[in-house]
Formats: sequence, C-alpha cells, structure tokens
Amino acid sequence: MAQDIETNTDGTAAATGKGLAGWRHGAVWTYLIMLVASAAALFVSLMLAAETLQLARHPGEKLGCDVNGIISCTDVAQSWQAEFIKFAGLSFPNAFFGIAAESVFVTVAVIGLAKVVVPRWFAICTWLGGLAALLYAYWLFTQSMFVIRALCPWCLGLMFATTIQFMALSHATVAVQGLPRRSQGLRKYYRLNFDLMVDFVWVIALVVLIIVVEGPALFA
Repeated sequence: MAQDIETNTDGTAAATGKGLAGWRHGAVWTYLIMLVASAAALFVSLMLAAETLQLARHPGEKLGCDVNGIISCTDVAQSWQAEFIKFAGLSFPNAFFGIAAESVFVTVAVIGLAKVVVPRWFAICTWLGGLAALLYAYWLFTQSMFVIRALCPWCLGLMFATTIQFMALSHATVAVQGLPRRSQGLRKYYRLNFDLMVDFVWVIALVVLIIVVEGPALFA
C-alpha cells in the first residue's frame, strides 16, 4: 500500500496516516453498517416509547412482550431504572432519549455515506457520543439482568444494535476519518481484520452471558 496516496477511489483517506485503503475500510461499508444498526436502534426506541405510553394509559395491564417472570417488558418498564432521569419534578423515560440519540446517529451515518468531510472535533464528539450510548445501554442491560431480574426483548435488541453501531462507528473513525492520527496500532488492528474476530467474540460473549444467567427461564 503506497504511503504517498492521499485518497482512495471511493474518496476516503488512504495510508498517509489519515485512513485505510480497501472496500471494507471505506465510507460506504463502514457507515452502511452503522446506518443499519442505528436505524434498528431507532425503531426499537420507538417501540419502547410506545410501550411506555401504553403503560401510562393502562397502568394495570401487561405488555404484549411479557412471556414469563423473567422475559417481561412490564417489569423493566415499571422499574425506576426506566425513568431515572428527572428534572423539575418530571421523569423522562429512557426510550425518549434513545429516539433523540439514534436519530443523530442515523444522520451521522448518512453524512458518512455521502462522504462529506467533517471536522476533526465533530468526528471525535461523534465517537464519544457512541461510547456514551454504548455504556448507557450496557448499564441498563446489567440493571435488568442482575437487579430487576427481568429481561425486556426490546431492550436486548437495543443493546445489540447499539453494540454493532459502536463497532461500525469505531471502524469508520479510524479507517475513514483517520483518528487518532498517530495510532499505527489501531490502523494495523483494522487493516489485518482483527476487529472481525474481536467483534464476533464480543457478541458471542453477550449471548453466552444471557444464556448462562437466565438460561433456565429462557428455555422453560
């Protein structure tokens, strides 16, 4: 790979230290994966918001995604963790923040697909926002599994979608945006496709954790 190339044929930066060459490291592939994951997360957030409104209208009813004592959207939605952000005496459901955040990530993915050159600060803030969304989703996941002792199928879908979203965003930040600028280790990590193995193990580890902790109830 020539070190004096400024851009690839798809318009992304190449080996000058800004980005990586190859179709899998281009804007189209990385941001397309991010767009699909973000759109899925947005859809799930909308469904969670609809269920929140359903509980508000009919407090005594159970939600349609309740299967048993463990797989229960109602138990999760009625917990304090589902509305722990409060302001001026009002509580705000997590799903509403999910709609706002995922709308932003969908927009960022579309901008990336359009190969629009964004400022360095914008790319950094986007990645930090993706990290915050991931940590938020994992906090809710651990609260559901170990504190509330109930799993919401929509919440699990959101957690997995946010995970894929963060993987794609991190890939695009390094391979397309060329950040951080002096991290040859990260570039080698993606150039040699180590990320594929790590991402696969990451997702499998989450699935195994769910099965180990809640397996008897899931397959009862």
